[in-house]
Amino acid sequence: MTINDNVKAYEKLGAFYLGRRILASGEASRESILYHSKDLTTHAVIIGMTGSGKTGLGLGLIEEAAIDKIPVIAIDPKGDLGNLMLNFPAMQGSDLAPWVDPQTASSKGMSLGQYAEAQAKMWREGLADWDQPLARIQALRDAAEVNIYTPGSSAGVPVSVLQSFTAPSAAIRADYDAYAQRIQATTTGILTLLSLDADPLTSREHILIANILQHYWDKGEGLDIAGLIGAIQSPPIERIGVMSLDSVYSAKDRFGLAMRMNGLLASPGFAAWLQGVPLDARQLFYTEAGKPRVSVMSIAHLSDTERMFFVTMLLSEIINWMRSQPGTGSLRAILYMDEIFGYMPPTANPPSKMLLLLLLKQARAFGLGVVLSTQNPVDLDYKGLSNTGTWFIGRLQTDRDKQRVLDGLVGAAAGAEAVAKSELERTLTGLGQRQFLLHNVHANGHLEVFNTRWVLSYLAGPLTREQIKRLTDEKANSLSPATLPVAPPAVATVIDQAPVASPSPQVSISVLTAKPSLAPDIPQYFLAPSIAAPETDSHLCYQPCLVAAAEVLFSSKRHKIEQLEKLVMGVAVDDSQVSIAWQDAEVLAIDVNDLSKRGEQAASYRVPSASLEQANNYRQWDKQFKRYIRTERALSLYRSAGLKLSSEVGESEGDFRIRLQTRANEQRDLAAGKLRKKYEAKVQRLEDRLRKAEQVIEREQSQASQQKLDTMVSIGSTILGALFGGGRKSSTARRAGSAMSKANRIRKESQDVENAKENAEALRVQVTELEADLQRELAAMGEQWDSQRDELQEVVIRATASNIHVSLLGVLWRPYWQAPDGFSERAY
Repeated sequence: MTINDNVKAYEKLGAFYLGRRILASGEASRESILYHSKDLTTHAVIIGMTGSGKTGLGLGLIEEAAIDKIPVIAIDPKGDLGNLMLNFPAMQGSDLAPWVDPQTASSKGMSLGQYAEAQAKMWREGLADWDQPLARIQALRDAAEVNIYTPGSSAGVPVSVLQSFTAPSAAIRADYDAYAQRIQATTTGILTLLSLDADPLTSREHILIANILQHYWDKGEGLDIAGLIGAIQSPPIERIGVMSLDSVYSAKDRFGLAMRMNGLLASPGFAAWLQGVPLDARQLFYTEAGKPRVSVMSIAHLSDTERMFFVTMLLSEIINWMRSQPGTGSLRAILYMDEIFGYMPPTANPPSKMLLLLLLKQARAFGLGVVLSTQNPVDLDYKGLSNTGTWFIGRLQTDRDKQRVLDGLVGAAAGAEAVAKSELERTLTGLGQRQFLLHNVHANGHLEVFNTRWVLSYLAGPLTREQIKRLTDEKANSLSPATLPVAPPAVATVIDQAPVASPSPQVSISVLTAKPSLAPDIPQYFLAPSIAAPETDSHLCYQPCLVAAAEVLFSSKRHKIEQLEKLVMGVAVDDSQVSIAWQDAEVLAIDVNDLSKRGEQAASYRVPSASLEQANNYRQWDKQFKRYIRTERALSLYRSAGLKLSSEVGESEGDFRIRLQTRANEQRDLAAGKLRKKYEAKVQRLEDRLRKAEQVIEREQSQASQQKLDTMVSIGSTILGALFGGGRKSSTARRAGSAMSKANRIRKESQDVENAKENAEALRVQVTELEADLQRELAAMGEQWDSQRDELQEVVIRATASNIHVSLLGVLWRPYWQAPDGFSERAY
């Protein structure tokens, strides 16, 4: 909901400072407009023509989110959002000099330095006028890390989009609709990049690539671009539907598609799409340590087809990340798109449209807020508008735009506050620059008009590629060891059992031979080859190692942990080795159920070491393996005493801090709601008393005025009687006495009015003090729920001997491809 507030301390719990209210008279006020971050889970749309202040509102909203430690991915088709990196705590002319426009300075008859200083002065004064100290800029920089990413370019931080088509998470694959949409969107994005407008139901290209992706993704495997090209030529499927592959898409035609994709891959400018950080929503939203990020995805330099491809891939990745998160009612993260034109049109169906509609429908349950910005409301599909709970409407360009918005607002407000269309039309027509009409469904349809606040970041206009490169290079150079971001608080360690070390190196050597004969009580296992031979004259050769597998139960009643780990390890053993250094062994990513008792025919074998041939050694190795697990193989978790939460198995400290912040936000919103409700009841009682006191003032003033009138009449009558006679002296005396009595009552009535005013003023003071108490408690609560400052304990849980079950111990024969020159490569 929207909060009315006269207090300058606008840094309130879970609230975004957007601007100041404009009164019904059209006059600007000093009343702050604060927006509850939780309301953004029902998404928002910003509508306004060029010059309306739409970008400034968006930048301000992103700044508020960052200060509130809410991460943001911002898609920037125009280049304006990169200004979020131009925040300078000192705000001096020297800070702005590299970013001001030399031509503008020249046109004003000023040197570059003079113009930069004038801009810095204007920014300092603007921030001060909006009650924002320069320290708030530092708070913004400290709260979140800002980066500019440039897919297909090395100007900013490059993003590797085509290096790998990573398989969706298990949660996505388990959701039929989400999985099908991910396959369709990725396929359409790829074909869009090839300038192929492919229908999912009729296009052979779309059907083939979708089936290839599904084949690999069903197994949890990803594909790189080279692998996709190879799979197009030699698909891993034989049938499409009920028809054979060649009947649907001949080998010759498939080769043509593969050549087209290979040509794109081989083009000189395409290398940038294969370089850079991976397209990973987790890394775009947070640092490794769990600190929130504002990731500006600058795509102004791309062609229309490249933009559509990248946006589609990014939205697919965000949905994949979103589906892996637990549900929450608080705002977890924001997806912001600065210009939605062409990505969610009302008639056409580009690949980005179904993904955006999916986000608008489902993201709320995961705490992901979507903010879409556009110049024209007709650029948006009506389904998208109907799924947004907050509308920010600025100056509109055409009557058609105005009517579309008016119809939407009147329909949205039905059943809440009665909204007169004519009044709305007058309000929209009267909006000036940086003025917006706010409609928020959480405010019961109540409409507000406000001026947007002064942004903390310097607005240099759309950044060029050279400016982006300078910004990102400066940031990279500034990350010297002395200025690296401060690490999270130290982690205290609690160890249940003391570890015991066990040294010993590993050695392996053997000679090519036929399958050796081992004692019958030495178990032997074979790993099947899964990689094709690299050369036609290579042959299969098995090499031996010691393998051990165990099921280990880590149990702790105190920390409510019951975790079963399946462990498979392999280590080479030399001829005389009896003691095994299991800490140096390789953890094998294999399932013991996939091992077989026989190897491939016509394969050769390396001679096992003498130690592997001694059956007595295996009993010793079994004991050593169990001791290693018991003493060295511990389960490490993190514990937050404040929130009484422990990390999950395999969860990094950074990911745990992210989860803690989400839980902290939930509890913060709940606690803040209870606190506000408690104070609202007290304020309501005082306001009721104040209202009655004001009624008393009005009544006493009315009585005093009437008494004055009666007294004046009485005095006048007495004076006239005394002057002109017409009565007895005693009657005149009585009238004079009555007039004096009435004069005394005037004094009493006046005193009553003053007493009533003092009582009302005292009540107003109490209301103000109560509101100040609420803000102090909210501020203290904000520090309490900041998980980034939370000191974590590291909890080490070790398995007891009774919870360690060794399921196999023996010789594992691993397959290799042996070349004639003696060089060997893994075949698994």
